[in-house]
Amino acid sequence: MVVVAGCESHRATSSTPQPSGSPRPSGSSPGGTAALRRKIASLLVVGFRGTEAPNWIIKAVREGLGGVILFDQDLETKTARNIRSPEQVTRLVKTLKDASPGRLIVSIDQEGGPTSRLNPSNGFPATRSEAEIGAENSTSATRDWARGLVAGLTRIGVNLNYAPVVDVNVNPDSRAIGMLGRSFSADPDVVVSNATQEIQAHRAAGVKTCLKHFPGSGSAAGNTDFEVVDVTDTWQEKELEPFQRLIQAGLADSVMAAHVLNKQLDPTYPASLSTATVTDLLRGRLGWHGPVVSDDMQAVAVTDRYGAAEAVDLALQAGLDLLVFANQQVYDPGVVEETIDTITGLVRAGRITEDRIDQSVARVDSLRPKR
Repeated sequence: MVVVAGCESHRATSSTPQPSGSPRPSGSSPGGTAALRRKIASLLVVGFRGTEAPNWIIKAVREGLGGVILFDQDLETKTARNIRSPEQVTRLVKTLKDASPGRLIVSIDQEGGPTSRLNPSNGFPATRSEAEIGAENSTSATRDWARGLVAGLTRIGVNLNYAPVVDVNVNPDSRAIGMLGRSFSADPDVVVSNATQEIQAHRAAGVKTCLKHFPGSGSAAGNTDFEVVDVTDTWQEKELEPFQRLIQAGLADSVMAAHVLNKQLDPTYPASLSTATVTDLLRGRLGWHGPVVSDDMQAVAVTDRYGAAEAVDLALQAGLDLLVFANQQVYDPGVVEETIDTITGLVRAGRITEDRIDQSVARVDSLRPKR
């Protein structure tokens, strides 16, 4: 997420229910149950405008919303979104956590360098980019850098960081990765060693991490937030290596599926909506059994081709667990109820079983703070 990637026989997309035009109160869908809707709500992470929590997000949190995502800037208005100062955002996070009946996920993209939501413009220290850290490639320097990142997160109450980026810097001119300094290195060994230090620093502080962007966006020319990106001709098998090695080492808390189209792995669907990529490759070949997180479900890379309801359907069919709606590309205060309605409809129609929802709930629970 910068704003801030098989087989087709099971894809009966024509029957995908469309979201309702107006949100309805939780538990009131015909044939739906409040318990099911609450479970579905727990699988959603949503962004919102305001340095104070708006009423609609407080309501959603009270009714079981899984998590929120914080941003420093609003894409449309170009003004501060959720973070003006350490004191202000700490109050905001406390308000949200206090409203939650469970263990709210408070998430952010704090990668270091240009992709840092906590930065000098809102009263936090400047941080070096992954590219700078990887170029130095010093265990002690990386550890100190990672501890600095984590200090900002724990200061305000964030408990899930969408980092580290473990994309291999295949294309230094990539507008999504290389040009923004978001990759540690073109060498998978350097990526793995530095990501290891970063993850360990997060774990020491009780903050969960997310390996991204599976199956590798380091060769992507463009940014999936704003365009469809096809890496079929540029993706290399070595881009899987950091994911595989970190998973095997027990260092993964979650994995983010990218919106990139990679026809080497799936001739039709982007990775985030691809059973071949998420279920067969990530869960099967790489052996990952924990939570799989979406990149922004409102990103142009998926919304240009699929409607909101179809994208949600395909993501769940592919094997994703936690669906992120940044509310940056579009701003939709009704997105929580609309998405719950959509998934409830999928369950009623028999396209998704409630057991499948329960599996995702169990995986996502592993990302929640202990208290």
